[in-house]
Amino acid sequence: MRILVEEYQYDATLVRDVLQGIDALQNVEGLVSLSYVGYFYNTKLKDCVFILPKVLMDERSRVFSKYSPCEIIHMDKSKLTDEERMFLYEFAVWIYRAVDVFHHTHKDTDIVYHRRISQVGRGMRKRTNTLLDILLSLIQFNKDNRSYVTFILKNIHSGFNKINWTQTINHSPAIIQNEEAVYVKMVNKKRKVNFDEELLIIYFSILAYISETYGFHVDIQVGFPLIKGAKFDSYLNGRGVIRLRQIKYKYFSDKALELWNLCYAFFAHRTEITTSAELKEYLLVKNFYVVFEAIIDELIGDNKDDLPIDFKEQKDGKLVDHLYTYPGLIEADDEQRTYYIGDSKYYKLGAPLGDTSIYKQYTYARNIVQYNIDLWMDETLPDPDIRLRDDVTEGYNIIPNFFISAAMKPGDYSYNHREIELTKTGKKNPEIKYQFKDRLFDRDTMLLSRYNVNFLFVVSLYARNRQSEKTVWKDEVREQFRNQIRNVLEHEYSFYPMRSRGVILEDYMTKHFRQLNGKVFTPFQDRSILTLALHTPNGKHLLTSEQAELLKMLKEDFDVDDDYNLGAEPQLPPPTDIQFNVDDYVLVGYYRDEDQLNWILSKKHYNVRSGKDRGSLDLSASVCTARFMLLYGKKGVYKFSLKPNTLRIWDKQDMKNDGYKNPHHDFYLMFFLEEQLTKGDFAKMEFDKDKLKTMLNKYNKDNAGHDKGAIAVPFSELIKCKIENRTLDLFD
Repeated sequence: MRILVEEYQYDATLVRDVLQGIDALQNVEGLVSLSYVGYFYNTKLKDCVFILPKVLMDERSRVFSKYSPCEIIHMDKSKLTDEERMFLYEFAVWIYRAVDVFHHTHKDTDIVYHRRISQVGRGMRKRTNTLLDILLSLIQFNKDNRSYVTFILKNIHSGFNKINWTQTINHSPAIIQNEEAVYVKMVNKKRKVNFDEELLIIYFSILAYISETYGFHVDIQVGFPLIKGAKFDSYLNGRGVIRLRQIKYKYFSDKALELWNLCYAFFAHRTEITTSAELKEYLLVKNFYVVFEAIIDELIGDNKDDLPIDFKEQKDGKLVDHLYTYPGLIEADDEQRTYYIGDSKYYKLGAPLGDTSIYKQYTYARNIVQYNIDLWMDETLPDPDIRLRDDVTEGYNIIPNFFISAAMKPGDYSYNHREIELTKTGKKNPEIKYQFKDRLFDRDTMLLSRYNVNFLFVVSLYARNRQSEKTVWKDEVREQFRNQIRNVLEHEYSFYPMRSRGVILEDYMTKHFRQLNGKVFTPFQDRSILTLALHTPNGKHLLTSEQAELLKMLKEDFDVDDDYNLGAEPQLPPPTDIQFNVDDYVLVGYYRDEDQLNWILSKKHYNVRSGKDRGSLDLSASVCTARFMLLYGKKGVYKFSLKPNTLRIWDKQDMKNDGYKNPHHDFYLMFFLEEQLTKGDFAKMEFDKDKLKTMLNKYNKDNAGHDKGAIAVPFSELIKCKIENRTLDLFD
């Protein structure tokens, strides 16, 4: 077996024979490097050649941190230890499997070069075996020799359970009836040890092990009790070789001998397998970084079809390697989500990131923010599930960015290490880029993390191609990303969830915009709760005088959680007054005179005609979700909260039963009042008459003035009609 390493520059004289049949260009210095990864069979050397990924090398271009790739070209003649030799055998199989899975899931790619592996035959012998040779030959034998296995099974069971009359007459008592002997206890023919059956049991046990360990699809249709668990481990540790030697001379047919050789080669790793050496065989991939990106995207990212258009393949030509949605960094629940943007880096071990890659990553995030805003602004398209910009605070949700690089620890070549680790860069990791330190929720504040992932683990996980295992690891990694970034944020910032004590959030933000811009955001489902983030790198709550003054100002109008940890539920007292959000709908209704006003106040409900006629109100989503009511007329303005989920449709009889005189309409919408608002900014707010009429006309173009029944408007529209610092007689 020959070993080459991707992109290593070999002296052409060392590899000329090894590379026969593979395109490789020699530079002016007589050096040759390969841009392929995979497997091919060299017919001149009668040996197979593996080209392994460059991640096998460290920053000094050493394999196992001690061998030059030139020293292990002839693996059998190298100074590799038995452990290192076995690692390369198995590693080559996993690379083959990963390329094979990639090839079958990306059929339109032009970077994979494949020709069918040559079959076991009667021709020339390969000089050495590879584990891949043996595994593939074992699997192929199962596909090509089903009739042979069926024939053996029939022979094994022929004559079984027939009566042995000699033993029955000699050893079983008989009953004489009508001058005939009747034997009650029959003696069946005993089965002898069948060596064909034992060989098949060993063979199918190997196939089951191959399927379980390497993920190859194997069809086992026989009902033999297979060797598994500790017993099979003993076969791997030497018992298999011993037992196969003991039964070797029991076989004479060509097929039985071929199967014995395959099984023995699996256990011994040294039996020669006959192949048709004239046939070329190869599975090579050019630009293996594309395969690595596909592996990471399969194991971490969301499917491209599940993401908004332009997010992954951006309009400026940039291609995002990995993108997925996941719960944000501040929220305690899983409903408020954000985008996570990743880029996989396929380098030699220890290679640094370039500035180009870093700043491309920031561009990805800025583009996604703008695309998300475009979707919300485009009325022809449905709103996306995620909103990155908050209209109340004009802050932006945090978008985590990360790089993920292939890694192999020197001296530790386990396929079981599934954890990812923050890369040691000599800088803070994650790194926070900003224009203003205190503006975490600013569009120009970016988080960038760097991680290493065990290359052996992800390759083997991808190669096994088991969806359940991939899903489990995807959930683990996403949660790990989130928690590690949270830890850094809590070290760099102090967070203060706060709830308004009756102030109108949009009003407050307008008044204090310069002080709060980029520092506050509404990350929770409860939109009345803001979160303030202050940059405190010297320790939690170690505030500057300017930060302390800002927090003091906010506490005059907000209840503040001073001891908040990311991911927890904010510890805030229940609201002392009605909380208003700009997205809430307010029912604006009219009363004719004092008698109708007294009727409404005594009954604690308000009715309006339902339908399309003049003075009627449609049963729309905005009407059904209204939380508050503004009732206006000549006697003044009254404000109420509405009882949740109590909107009803009444007919004429319902109205009569309620004491309503002479109802003329067929149906009425009935709104039930909860309490009159007397505290807070909304209760004290007065409205400009002309602005209010203009708003009414906007929402009811068919009628104008006070004779309209009612309308439902967003709170953000209603507060545009308010007046400041003076009292007016609004309604004459």
